[in-house]
This record gives sequence, structure tokens and C-alpha cells, in this order.
Amino acid sequence: MKRVLWVATLVATCVGAATADSITVDNCGEELVFETAPARIVVHDMNMTDMAFALKLQDRIVGLTGITGWYKTSPDFDRLRGDIPELAPKYPTLENLVSVEPDLFFAGWYYGMRPGGDITPETLAPFGIKTLILTESCVHLDKDRPVASMDLLFDDVLRLGRVMQVEDRAEQLVAGWQAELAAIEAQTAEREKRRVFLLDGPADAPFTAGKFAIPDAMIAAAGGVNVTHDLNTSWGRTSWETVAAANPEFLVLLDYQTGNGAVDTFNFLQEHPVMSQTDAVKNERWIGLRYEELTPGPANIGAIRKMAQAMHPGLN
Repeated sequence: MKRVLWVATLVATCVGAATADSITVDNCGEELVFETAPARIVVHDMNMTDMAFALKLQDRIVGLTGITGWYKTSPDFDRLRGDIPELAPKYPTLENLVSVEPDLFFAGWYYGMRPGGDITPETLAPFGIKTLILTESCVHLDKDRPVASMDLLFDDVLRLGRVMQVEDRAEQLVAGWQAELAAIEAQTAEREKRRVFLLDGPADAPFTAGKFAIPDAMIAAAGGVNVTHDLNTSWGRTSWETVAAANPEFLVLLDYQTGNGAVDTFNFLQEHPVMSQTDAVKNERWIGLRYEELTPGPANIGAIRKMAQAMHPGLN
């Protein structure tokens, strides 16, 4: 709770630098200023949508993008979504966004936007649309970022809560997550650290999480060590030889809930010439987790507990 109060004080200080009534938050190292809370917002991707739903912002969400083109939604997600329209199943176009006249687009680099692409804060600004950028993605434009921590989740929920003027709700959520995380970390602190490799599906070159992606911090909290921690990016590619040389003891396999998902990925690894020789594959030590569990969002804390329990049998 001390951290929540510190962040709230910091935000209040930053607000004073604008005008007395404006709302100012950090946005990849730059100030994002609102004169009033946005009344119409569009949210990209399931993880950011989960943040907005956790803050009960449905009445101000005029559209979602990037959901059904990649993921199978859960009944709970569908219930929370209600009749909010999906403007684009994958990446939105400028026309998709402008058509619903939003005040705010909540997205990130390679989470709905690409540097130099058609949808960026600069291309949206002339239409009166401001962009709140997912902090994990800032590293794609600023390599001088701190390595991943669970603050990627906590701070983004606090920022969104500040912008939408539901600070109390955001602080309550974050305080609860922090308490749950502390309880997990207390249980894993004295356990032997497992070497862990995360894989986003079968490929010629593995797509995985580096030091700036939130799974790096999640794996650490669950009592593991990310074998691709030295990868100098958030999400990116490495080589099978590099991963196999690290000999992971446990696997986290991204499960898109299409086909057989993580099962197919594990079968791929069992047949792979070098990965089949690793301890994790030989001992069949793995867990499948959904996309929204492995990208910054409310599902992260539950996913950490799942990983911890799978890595350390007998953990509560």
C-alpha cells in the first residue's frame, strides 16, 4: 500500500505542473495531459481490455480491437464485454478508430501500433485522439528502460485509473495484487530456482520473452530464472541452440486456445532435435498459459501462482 500512496503522490505532483484541474500521467517518458477524463475510449488487445474491465470502464468503451482475430474468449470475458463492438479483429485501421470518435486509444507498440505505421500517437492526434501506451512496449522506442518488474502491471492500472478518474478503484486493485504477489514470493523465496523457458508456439526460431517483458518478472516471482533473460528486448527471437544450451528445467508454453494449443507446442519440442534433449522436455515439466496471462494484465497474478505450483510441487 505504501507504493500505491507514493505513486498517487507522484501523480499529484506531476498534475501540478500542468493546470490545477488537468490530468497528467507518464507515457513512455513523456507527459500525457487531459483536461477532463476521456468519455469515449477504444482498447486494443485482451490484456488491456482486462485492465479496463477490472476498473469497470465498460460504459465508456466505444470499441475494442485485436481480440477475436487471435484469441478464443472466455464466457467471463464475453459477459463483461456485453454489447461493446469489436472494430477490428486484429490491427485497427485509422478509419476503424476515427469512425467511433474516441478521446483515447489504449494500446502499445506491437500491441495495436507499429513504429512508422498507420496507427501511432502522431497519426491519431489530428483527430483529437490521445494514446495511452502500454509501458511494457515502450522499450521498442526507448532502449534505456528498466528491466521488467510487476510494476509494468501495477503502474499501468494506476495510470489508467488516474486518466479515467477512478483512482480509488485502481489503488484497491493494485493493493490486493501486491498482497497476493508478496504471499507467493514468500513461499518461493527459499525454493531452488528452476531454469525456465517460455515459448510462443512452434517456429524455426523461438519467439520468447526477454528482460523487458513481464513474463521475465513473473517467472522470477514464481521461483524461477528466465533462461532468455539476457535477450535485450521485451518479446523477440533467439536460437534453439542457445535455449538448449541453457537446458531449461521447466517450460511455459503460450496457449492461444486454438487447436490443441500448448499440447501441440510441447509435441513439437518432443520431436525437436536439440530441445528434445533438455531436462524440461525429457521430464515433461511444462504449463500452458493463455496470452492474457503472459502479457501485462489482471490475469498475471493468478498465472504466477499457477507457475509456482507447477514448478514447485506441494506449494499452496
